[in-house]
Amino acid sequence: MYAIVARGSLLVGLAAVGCGGDEDGRGDASVSSVGSIGTLTQGSSTNGTGGDPSSDSIDPSETSIADSGDTTSHGGSVTVGVFDVGQGGSVGTTGMECAGDQNVTATVRDFQEAHPDFEYVIAVDPGIVQPLLGGDDKPVYNGPTPTTTNQANFDQWYRDVAGVNMPIMLPMVLTDAGDGTYFFDDQDFFPIDAQGFGNEGNDHNFHFTLELHTEFVYNGGEVFSFTGDDDLFTYVNGNLAIDLGGVHGAMNGVIDLDAQAAALGISPGNTYRLDFFFAERHTTESHFRIDTTIGCLVDVPVG
Repeated sequence: MYAIVARGSLLVGLAAVGCGGDEDGRGDASVSSVGSIGTLTQGSSTNGTGGDPSSDSIDPSETSIADSGDTTSHGGSVTVGVFDVGQGGSVGTTGMECAGDQNVTATVRDFQEAHPDFEYVIAVDPGIVQPLLGGDDKPVYNGPTPTTTNQANFDQWYRDVAGVNMPIMLPMVLTDAGDGTYFFDDQDFFPIDAQGFGNEGNDHNFHFTLELHTEFVYNGGEVFSFTGDDDLFTYVNGNLAIDLGGVHGAMNGVIDLDAQAAALGISPGNTYRLDFFFAERHTTESHFRIDTTIGCLVDVPVG
């Protein structure tokens, strides 16, 4: 079942996905916090289907998360985020609306398993990056930290370095769910199998980063959610809004643009950047889900 918070308007279940297993102990614990950089939750959960997010019914009679904390589903545990897309179910009506699905292009960089920051320490590790995006549109290292080694090695994550990583362009589609929401869901997220340095004897190519730069018009009421593993750093208007740093099972982070508007320095009617940085640093699983009510994310070229 889904746990929901009833607010008298269309409610959409976010990111009802998870590890499918503990991934060598990465998904055992459950931690939740709410602060200036959004809502973060961790826990094991059932695999997503990769299909229509409305395929599981949402029963308004279920107990509110805020009241019970119940996250039991289909005999397992499930992490659920919920957002309100407003009376009538429409959000973000603007001249910048995408017509149907949203198409963006990310840069994936393949690494070898021997890189010092990969197959290293397994731990939830917030604080790897500083709260402001760097002048070159890259995260600024804030270490050392338990799961990273040093600045020189971290700086290779999202920069092309010959002999260290191989950049591969990855088209991605955020599917229009038809209710004012868009989603990308891949519960076996291995987009560069047999590419770059190859699988190195593994079932999949497990060692890579992903970088995505977009802009959008903030209309008011939008929400952006990510659920997956491992690291995820999302910036809005150059400010860190989700920090899911570390090597861990699937975790969820939510940006409520209205609730965080002051901290992010944003106001409705203006165009802002959303910069997204992901890393997969450990076998044996990879989960990646985005859910959003942002009406249109547009690629921004970054050198």
